[in-house]
Amino acid sequence: MKKILTIALAILSCHAFAQKDSLKTYNLARINTTSHGLEILGGWGLLSLGSGAIMNWGTGSKTITVTVDGNQVPQRISSISPELKYFGQMNTVWGSVDFLTALLGYSGTQRLKNKNLSAAELLKQQERIEKIFKVNMYLDVVYLGAGAYLKLAGDSRNSPMMKGYGEAILVQGGFLLVFDALMYKAEKGNGTRLRNFLEKHPISFDGRRVGIIFNM
Repeated sequence: MKKILTIALAILSCHAFAQKDSLKTYNLARINTTSHGLEILGGWGLLSLGSGAIMNWGTGSKTITVTVDGNQVPQRISSISPELKYFGQMNTVWGSVDFLTALLGYSGTQRLKNKNLSAAELLKQQERIEKIFKVNMYLDVVYLGAGAYLKLAGDSRNSPMMKGYGEAILVQGGFLLVFDALMYKAEKGNGTRLRNFLEKHPISFDGRRVGIIFNM
């Protein structure tokens, strides 16, 4: 009987270690998905920041001749419309926020790369990242609504600032809605595979103890 228990415990231990290796695989899959997404977000942030800065502070200008006290005086004016300058301003702000968010998120994600998470910890992390992107999608819809309001208000009041800001928010909100929807779908897929794995392998392992879970 003692030998049988020893063999059974050895089998359970091997199974637990195999599960631990599999949990690492699921953890890396989640981290890779999140990391790739944050790289895309960071790239979009830099693009928005750079293009917005050019629109707002670019050197595009043209020379016109104006009459001052009867004299023809050349004067350089910006060739960029006020609406486009405001569009660039808002893109610069959004680009900065997107890039900083991606940078901080990527750094935090990489710190979890080599951690040995238990099944419960990994499931908690997975559910957390799914919730983040799901909530972000609702926020993106709010951004689109705000952008549309500013654009329409700018058109009715002939306000270049409101029109430029509204158009920029529509562009940024549209991108973020597509981005967050795709990320949520990818993360949800990772979570579904993890939950299916845990249902089929209900063994707990924390690095010191081995236990088996019986579903009653």
